[in-house]
Amino acid sequence: MSEPMQPQHERLAESLRSYGANYREFSRRFAAWLGLHSTDAEALIEILNAEERGAALTPARLGERISLTSGATTALVNRLEQAGHVLRTREHTDRRLVTLRSSTHIHRLADEFFGPLGTRVGRVMSQYPPELLKQFESLLGELRGAMEDQLNAPAPEPPTR
Repeated sequence: MSEPMQPQHERLAESLRSYGANYREFSRRFAAWLGLHSTDAEALIEILNAEERGAALTPARLGERISLTSGATTALVNRLEQAGHVLRTREHTDRRLVTLRSSTHIHRLADEFFGPLGTRVGRVMSQYPPELLKQFESLLGELRGAMEDQLNAPAPEPPTR
């Protein structure tokens, strides 16, 4: 990295870290508002977001997304289902595959909680031209890819004590 660009890169990286911290805080507050454990709310958010993208999650994929074992994911989905927040459906030709769907009740609650934030974010994004947003989308995709590659790489040896 060239020396003159380093401060800008550091400011951008810090802004991304702060955005991530704020996202986690919204997730934590959503959990508290619903009276759920933060992991359960994180799972709900993943299910809702996947549905918005048109790519509903299976329990296995949900477990990957939030880093839980299959047993822990099953317990989590059971809790969410018992609370009336999610439904297990069998939509595939292979009837063994289960798809997770959010209930209309949790959609309404998520809209109530996250709606004001969505409005504010929409206003901010509408101030930028589509070409710039496309470039930023590309940058974020590449940064996410770099992080995923590093997460999949072998971890360094732990330090000796």
